[in-house]
Amino acid sequence: MQQPKIVFLGTGGDSAVVGKQLKASGGIIIQVDDSQFHLDPGPGALVRAAEYGINLRNNVAILCSHNHLNHCNDINAVIDAMSLRGLDIHGVLVANKTVINGNVVDGKEIEKSYLTEFHRKLMERVIALEAGKRVGINNIEIKATATKHSDPDCIGFRLLTPNFNMGYTSDTGYTRSLLEDFKDVDLLILNVQNPDDNSDEFHLCTHDAIKIINETKPKLAIVTHFGAKMVDADVLTQARFIQKETNVQTIAARDGMVINPISYSVNLRQKTLNLFK
Repeated sequence: MQQPKIVFLGTGGDSAVVGKQLKASGGIIIQVDDSQFHLDPGPGALVRAAEYGINLRNNVAILCSHNHLNHCNDINAVIDAMSLRGLDIHGVLVANKTVINGNVVDGKEIEKSYLTEFHRKLMERVIALEAGKRVGINNIEIKATATKHSDPDCIGFRLLTPNFNMGYTSDTGYTRSLLEDFKDVDLLILNVQNPDDNSDEFHLCTHDAIKIINETKPKLAIVTHFGAKMVDADVLTQARFIQKETNVQTIAARDGMVINPISYSVNLRQKTLNLFK
């Protein structure tokens, strides 16, 4: 059985960085036992997967936090690759309501889903998840976490596996719910788009990350999803600053970076999963 690993197919955040591909935007791969999850497959997911040796046919699930292009642009292409365009229908799509159904208010469609009807049918199950709800896939428990974002139904994810517990904030402004949602995770991945400007109510900055990490105290924090200001400020410098202020090991993600989450697990004992609790 392979060791668990997390592979960053991209670390780009805002349109300036993603549009120029200053940093890639293919999402994050999480491999646990025989399960492979593809988190937020943005532009270039197929290309980056091939570049970093990831076989998308091995995906058992796609986790998609919200309906913005830098998080879901390649959702149909990844489903196509997973299923050989329907020859091998398998896998689960777990996403927020907007990705699954679009955004409809009072009968008026505000935003269309990027997921096509054709590709929806190539998945075994399609699950729209709201903050606080859980789903089990194989031996992994996935809980949707709350966010503060321009997609009002945007969610983050908390994954409980047999050997480690990880969190992913997704795109969000600072909110105290993050402190409870990610309490006691072993590994916390934070989308930190800005270096020190907290005027952006829908994205985290460095100082927001410090507050969250100080409260949740993960064994490892990884910052990713960098905007142009963050790149200009030097992501490595920002990560070192966060680590200095929190005394928690903090890494600035790199395109193609691979992490073994077991190395940072508080408890290596088999954990009991409270699926669907």
